[in-house]
Amino acid sequence: MLQVSVLKEHTDAVLAALAKKHYKTAEADVQAVLTLDQRRKDLQTAHDASQAEANELARQIGGLMKSGDKAGAEVLKARTADLKQQTKSHAEELTQVEFALQQTLYKLPNLPHSSVPEGRTAQDNEVVREGGQKPELPADALPHWELIKKYDIIDFELGNKITGAGFPVYKKQGARLQRALINFFLDQARDAGYDEVQPPILVNEASGYGTGQLPDKEGQMYHDAQDNLFLIPTSEVPITNLYRDEIIAADQLPIRNTGYTPCFRREAGSWGADVRGLNRLHQFDKVEIVHITYPEKSYEALDGMVAHIEGLLQQLELPYRILRLCGGDMGFTSALTFDLEVWSAAQQRWLEVSSASNFETYQANRLKLRYRGENGKTQLLHTLNGSALALPRIVAALLENNQTPEGIRLPAVLHSYCGFDTIK
Repeated sequence: MLQVSVLKEHTDAVLAALAKKHYKTAEADVQAVLTLDQRRKDLQTAHDASQAEANELARQIGGLMKSGDKAGAEVLKARTADLKQQTKSHAEELTQVEFALQQTLYKLPNLPHSSVPEGRTAQDNEVVREGGQKPELPADALPHWELIKKYDIIDFELGNKITGAGFPVYKKQGARLQRALINFFLDQARDAGYDEVQPPILVNEASGYGTGQLPDKEGQMYHDAQDNLFLIPTSEVPITNLYRDEIIAADQLPIRNTGYTPCFRREAGSWGADVRGLNRLHQFDKVEIVHITYPEKSYEALDGMVAHIEGLLQQLELPYRILRLCGGDMGFTSALTFDLEVWSAAQQRWLEVSSASNFETYQANRLKLRYRGENGKTQLLHTLNGSALALPRIVAALLENNQTPEGIRLPAVLHSYCGFDTIK
């Protein structure tokens, strides 16, 4: 959530930044925030003035009663009653204005970092670098949705039978590969200094608002209306919310967590070849890394997170590229995002497997996540997160890129985790 002080002091810069994200109602919403904030201040001033006057009159009434001037006391009591009614009215309107201000602030996306390129769609994203070598497959190479049938390792029909489309059942070597990848990713994150946590996969509404999934993405989240709980779209939500309403001590910073969870996304409106097989699912496994640090160190932290994810792809021997997302393709809450994609040789296309983002103070302001500076004042921290990694498209690329007549040969780093080196 953007800070009112920033909107007020840097209005033109804010509007220019929101234009980079192609936020259409920026001017009206920013003006609404400023108007509501001024009304909030006016009401607070009036409320405090009425309260102060009432307190002073109460003191005077006591003196008049002691001196026997009951008539004078009654006059002041009548005025006090009016002031109490004014104070109550001010308090009620103040509550309404503060709620409206909060809801309007929730509508505004985060401001993009100065390095974010201009652009509207994924075609405008900037390629930062590429790595690995694309394999040359024979003409009869199969896409992963055919390979999983051939080797009987993932069953979409069974998943559809017990749940619905987009909920696959992993079997045999496919199930073992899933577990191997999760353990490999977690071990690598721990070795890199991330503390492992296992959070709940259902979160309350406050957690959804804290990290920005609400009110922006409620249509993409599975919702239990009876208990008003949401299945998580990513473990970023529960892990980051561990620190909601906290003032973090200096000796605890930076905070670096990793966690594995299943993730759930409704993916409403998704169809076509781009979502075939493992390309897009309603339930999938992912290991997440979360970083909370001082504002002046957050972009160094982001570079470190990208390097960590890149190292995973190198160990998996997958061709990859790193993209800096343009303003129009960025997430609602992000200030700067790098996507990492792997090459799917049979599909002849890049598949996104990770996003690493710096949210600066946007989430921390919602979360009231702060630290105490050297001057003793509390200040907002910066939050970051990245997928390290999401499994489905990693599996798709591993299957397609490593297919041979003898089976699917897995990269050496997974052999000990899987207990086998080839899917047969």
